[in-house]
Amino acid sequence: MRARRWSLAAVVGVLGAVVAPAATTPVAAAQPVGQQGVTLRVALTRQVDSLNPFLSITQVGTEVGRLMYDFLTAYDPKDQRPVEGLANGWTTSDDDLTWTFTVPEGKKWSDGEEITAEDVAFTYNLMLTNEVARTANGNFVANFESVTAPDPRTLVVRTKTPQATMLALDVPIVPEHVWAGVTDVENHANDQAPVVGSGPFLLAEHRPNEFIKLTANPNYWRGAPKISELHFVSYKNLDAAVQALGKGEVDLINRLGPAQYDSLRDADDIGLNKGRGSRFNELVFNSGAATSTGEPIGDGHPALQDVRVRQALAKAVDVDTIVERVNGGYAEPGTGLMPPSNARFHFTPARPRTFDLDAANADLDAAGYARGADGIRVGPDGRALNLRLVGHANRAYDEQAAEFLKRSFADVGVGVDVQLVDDNQLNDTSTSGAFDLLFSSWGTNPDPDFILSLHTCARRPNAAGTGGTTDTFFCDETYDRLYAQQATEVDQDARAEIVKEMQQRFYDQVPAVILGYDNVLEAYREDRFASFQVQPDPGGSIMEQNGVWGYYGATPTDAATAPRGTSTGLVVAVVAGVVIVLAGGAWLIGRRRRATAEDRE
Repeated sequence: MRARRWSLAAVVGVLGAVVAPAATTPVAAAQPVGQQGVTLRVALTRQVDSLNPFLSITQVGTEVGRLMYDFLTAYDPKDQRPVEGLANGWTTSDDDLTWTFTVPEGKKWSDGEEITAEDVAFTYNLMLTNEVARTANGNFVANFESVTAPDPRTLVVRTKTPQATMLALDVPIVPEHVWAGVTDVENHANDQAPVVGSGPFLLAEHRPNEFIKLTANPNYWRGAPKISELHFVSYKNLDAAVQALGKGEVDLINRLGPAQYDSLRDADDIGLNKGRGSRFNELVFNSGAATSTGEPIGDGHPALQDVRVRQALAKAVDVDTIVERVNGGYAEPGTGLMPPSNARFHFTPARPRTFDLDAANADLDAAGYARGADGIRVGPDGRALNLRLVGHANRAYDEQAAEFLKRSFADVGVGVDVQLVDDNQLNDTSTSGAFDLLFSSWGTNPDPDFILSLHTCARRPNAAGTGGTTDTFFCDETYDRLYAQQATEVDQDARAEIVKEMQQRFYDQVPAVILGYDNVLEAYREDRFASFQVQPDPGGSIMEQNGVWGYYGATPTDAATAPRGTSTGLVVAVVAGVVIVLAGGAWLIGRRRRATAEDRE
């Protein structure tokens, strides 16, 4: 086999098709920092787990991390193919075991220090030698044999076996001259400015559950952003965020509910973006929470360790109705772990499940779970099938989907106690295994390895409850074997077949039911921002990208420097469960849905 070489010229990042029709400016023509004095304010309705790039797994935490720290390679804004990140070229050996990356001169950390291959080697080696540092992204380095930097411009990674993800290593690279002094990775908050970074924005201030303020990085190697500051502002729920958008207090929001999105269609000065999403919602079954050594943890109902019970309950989940009634049609029914927007790796079951209460009842009867006098089934151990369903208190999806599940599960003799809690409590509950059923949501990367890895035995926590990032606590020998196969298959078409076989195994064993793939529903102040780069382009999102393009490519209007706090044609009110939008003298009315907020990436 001949050595394969990829060499990319510097990514000019021409921000092509955009959400709005206004013309865009190439990255190379970006204005100097502060020239326009414009702040982009983004509404948040979700909590941040950590700003430590080795620990964060929630959407907000990882999104801010991408803005602060570049990866070794990046994803193109249009088609998400691998393009230049900190490295601008790479080669692989004939046996696909040795990868050599070039980190060019001229890229600097925000404090002016040169970015070198030694920074990358330090980051990867820290993960290899420190279990805590592997918490968020350990799957990417698990197959590394060695990482060296023979000179400041050259990085050499030797893998144990061929690794399919070498151009999709979603690991934030940190500066060695800063992090070499961090003695306790687990307790390093990384939220006190100045935080030295390499991305287009730098952390200026963080007040938990209030705001995250970032400023443009004057040393960013692609050129300065066209905005001076980027603020993420916390709101209790989406109703409050939509009202803030109407008043001009924020410029951009996402994860709108269907009625909220529809109600803004004709509003003055409000632009909308709907795209095919990369996120999925799921109903997780506690099929046996345990540590990486197999020690049981938590207090999940033992009946859910019986695959027959999980398969029966899956038949009582009306996915199509949830998509239609809860998502308002702004989603696609769920099947596997990779969404339809990722056509190569998306999975269609060989034996599709259908919503069938009669079949679910018959399966539970056959499994030996007879109904008691009160109609609730009882297991062979004498324990009634009363299950706790934990969801997000600030997310309408969880509340509404829970009602459908509660009714259909009651029809098959299973009681459901719905418990809605805040994001941090839900994260604690899920990682400790203290649940029976749980709503979760994940964003997927172009490469499937990370989302697949969450269901391997190795991603379960250690005895101390740390060092792992499992989703379902699923531990299955067949699934793990297939995971190892796909990780070493460099032929992407052949790899896709293995990935689909993995998803079939996941589907059959039912550690979770994938409920649906959300459409992207976003709104922004088009009086202040002419355009944003979406990813992928066309049909993608502004926020929650596999990169920084939406914020980096934000193009202000001439009016963006005007004072905030006055509405320019839009008033939003929430009265008796109804969203009322006044725009240009016309009242637009739609039934309100509460906030949509999720944890995880």
